[in-house]
Amino acid sequence: MLNKLLIANRGEIALRILRAAKELKIPTVAVYSEADKDLMHVKMADESICIGPSNSALSYMNIPAIISAMELSGADGVHPGYGFLSENPDFAEKVEKSGFEFVGPQASVIKMMGNKVSAKKFALDSGLPIVPGSDGAVSNNPHEQADKLGYPIIIKAASGGGGRGMRVVHAKEDLEHSIELTQQEAGAAFGDSTVYMEKFLLTPRHIEVQVLADKHNNVLHLGDRDCSMQRRHQKVIEEAPAFGIPEDERKDIFDKCISACKELNYVSAGTFEFLYEDGNFYFIEMNTRIQVEHPVTESVTGLDLVKLQLRIARGEELKIKQDDVVIQGHAIECRINAENSDTFMPSPGKVIDYHAPGGIGVRIDSHLYNDYVVPPHYDSLIAKVICRANDREDARARLERALEEMYVSGIDTNLDMHRKLIKDPNFIEGGVDINYLENKFKEEKHV
Repeated sequence: MLNKLLIANRGEIALRILRAAKELKIPTVAVYSEADKDLMHVKMADESICIGPSNSALSYMNIPAIISAMELSGADGVHPGYGFLSENPDFAEKVEKSGFEFVGPQASVIKMMGNKVSAKKFALDSGLPIVPGSDGAVSNNPHEQADKLGYPIIIKAASGGGGRGMRVVHAKEDLEHSIELTQQEAGAAFGDSTVYMEKFLLTPRHIEVQVLADKHNNVLHLGDRDCSMQRRHQKVIEEAPAFGIPEDERKDIFDKCISACKELNYVSAGTFEFLYEDGNFYFIEMNTRIQVEHPVTESVTGLDLVKLQLRIARGEELKIKQDDVVIQGHAIECRINAENSDTFMPSPGKVIDYHAPGGIGVRIDSHLYNDYVVPPHYDSLIAKVICRANDREDARARLERALEEMYVSGIDTNLDMHRKLIKDPNFIEGGVDINYLENKFKEEKHV
């Protein structure tokens, strides 16, 4: 199985997948929208097929078009990357029923872990620590639930993701209106208006655990990451390992994640995400796919997560054991977006000059090249700068140098923002909470 791989994504992650497939001698098929005919991976793939117009709903989210492309090209497997259809259980199920290999977990697992209510129930049943909250969807008497938890609380969309479908409520008189607004937003964004409530933690960090599992019941953890530097629930800077977590707490949460994976019969790469406050972990969700920040884990473990995903999809047994996974050094990643550093407005357009930084310990994941036109239709991520060194401060200093060296002209980018953040005294000290960046921007009059 997996004699030819279709890559159902675009941009830097599609190029990342293509490179891994080439190293495994797996022929590749790129699918693309009319706006993306000049993408780097489209040029490099063994075959390429246009699947629709620029509107992602009619192309990258078009399940029949992607299945047809698989049939037309003779591909027997598909890697969904992240975003788009990567956590769509209907897509995974249709791939499976069509006799193809989905590079990821089973459709039933994606469905259960993709719904925040059922995921939270699973976490509770499997022994993962959870944030105190409603056992399921918000009841007909939300005030009773909220009073029991104590304000502030947060209303969340059951099918939410990407930072959308969340609303913090600080006072009782705002509760019902906030629930209604979140339900409307959830219905419009996810096709599911179900919401639930949780106790709102005031100064948590965002810590996640990378797991990997094969089809032979072998499960590994690959350490943790800190993704606390966020704006509007969107990660901006990520690092591995997480700073300042006591080893006994770390081992305990790793063991719980492995146990949960085995209970799920999980297959492929996945990530358990937690809030961490006052020495306690609280499960918030599981991402059943490769993540944007996977390179920092690769950098400190020396493992290629995408190649391992492909080997697992082929039915191979993991050759490494838990004792073989050794965390060495520290790695930090910055997400470079085509957007204005001050207004955060997207900045599509033609790249006139692009210079990627280099040197020891510097990795760039990007699909940019001179004269490439960044389209206005998709996420604004254009590159990831990842730096590794023997310790956190050396990795940070290396990243500071790499960001100064990187040059992109013709479009606005958020490089200046990252150049400032990487020198921020509180970031240098380590351990900022998820509210830090938002509060910093408010103080600097950002909106």
